[in-house]
Amino acid sequence: MDRLLTVDQVAELLGTTVRFPRRLIEERRITFVKVGRHVRIPESAVASFVAVNTIEPVTIRPVARLRRAA
Repeated sequence: MDRLLTVDQVAELLGTTVRFPRRLIEERRITFVKVGRHVRIPESAVASFVAVNTIEPVTIRPVARLRRAA
């Protein structure tokens, strides 16, 4: 069983304000669990959200310098 985190814990883990995870929940962009009136987010859902939204750096090849014709 996955550990369930509070919205505050998720915000701290992501380094954001509480408003951001609440917006993710409202927009249904992250998996969450309702326990009565409480909302919890599984740790695996946070890890998955980060993995899906991680952008890898682009490796740029050096541009060959063009020489001017005389």
